[in-house]
Amino acid sequence: MERSPAEAGPRTAHVMAAIDLVVVGGGVIGLACARETARPGRSVCLIERHARFGTETSTHNSGVIHAGIHYPAGSLKGRLCVEGREALYRFCARHEVPHRRCGKLIVARTEEERVQLDRLRARGEANGVTDLRIVDADAIRRMEPRVAACAALWSPSTGIVDPEALVRTLRRDAAGRDVILLPGTPFVAGRSDDDAIEIETPAETIRARAVVNAAGLYADEVSARLDGRRFRIHPCRGEYAELLGASRGLVGRPVYPVPAPAGEHLGVHLTPTTWGNVTVGPTIRYQASKEDHERDRLPVEAFIEPTRSLLPAVRPGDLRLGGTGIRAKLSPDPAAFSDFLIARDPQQPRLIHAAGIDSPGLTACLAIGRRVARLVDEVLAGPR
Repeated sequence: MERSPAEAGPRTAHVMAAIDLVVVGGGVIGLACARETARPGRSVCLIERHARFGTETSTHNSGVIHAGIHYPAGSLKGRLCVEGREALYRFCARHEVPHRRCGKLIVARTEEERVQLDRLRARGEANGVTDLRIVDADAIRRMEPRVAACAALWSPSTGIVDPEALVRTLRRDAAGRDVILLPGTPFVAGRSDDDAIEIETPAETIRARAVVNAAGLYADEVSARLDGRRFRIHPCRGEYAELLGASRGLVGRPVYPVPAPAGEHLGVHLTPTTWGNVTVGPTIRYQASKEDHERDRLPVEAFIEPTRSLLPAVRPGDLRLGGTGIRAKLSPDPAAFSDFLIARDPQQPRLIHAAGIDSPGLTACLAIGRRVARLVDEVLAGPR
């Protein structure tokens, strides 16, 4: 059930009694958590500050379904990416969300980079990715004749998905499970006692036995307002360019460079979309603002060299600036790995965090929802 901001009630506070769970944040993570935690006889409410769901990070990314190659073995990112990948393919097929299991090439352009392909394959296999294969230049030419590389890591489990369609479908599925969806409803303040957490919005106060913090870029602020654990979200902006006209036909699947040995940035890569575009990016820039998508944009010329290093046939006139997105990073160091934060809060046991969900969060969203649902079950199994 979805209520408009006007339907949520007059802007005078009152208490909505006997709600079991409030999810704060209506991106893919919040929506996945809401649908997964919904049970017969359990009341679940999701609040989202924007009038539309998924308007921030969820729909401002490459739309890649990752295989699980780039994350340390044993990390939540590695485990939930592999689990979530197959769950997402099944979900998209069942609900007719535009997607394609097209595979991905991580290309080595020099002999020095070729050596790093073995390291990437070993990391992926440690995460349970069983279909990785190193291919030579002839195999690359057969798959992507315009790509320049001497070798590549071929990942047939990688794919692409339409993020906007995924958000819409998760919203419909959550509503079909009787989740109360409140768009245009920002979290203002909160307080807790032994029995519940009260979430205050401009229209009402919702008293809940459990709260899931899936607030993305604002998860640190939500936790602080609820007297939960202190952590900081570091906004990291990524910028994109797009191929124009006939140049879109130069590549048919995601093509990535070999990433830097340290850190999580996978490098500026080429990603076809389900609607026919090809994006180039993202770049990486830490910034103070969680909302600044446009100030000091890179010029389109900054994308020419990284694009031509993968696709030499691209000319300067084949590119235009594309969109931007801001990732929620738990570390300010681009050379450091930071895992997802998915856990009950040590200070507020009724509060569950799904925070710091950057890549591969889109891929892992359904697996994250399942993991969060188990934690919600723990909280709600306790005394009323």
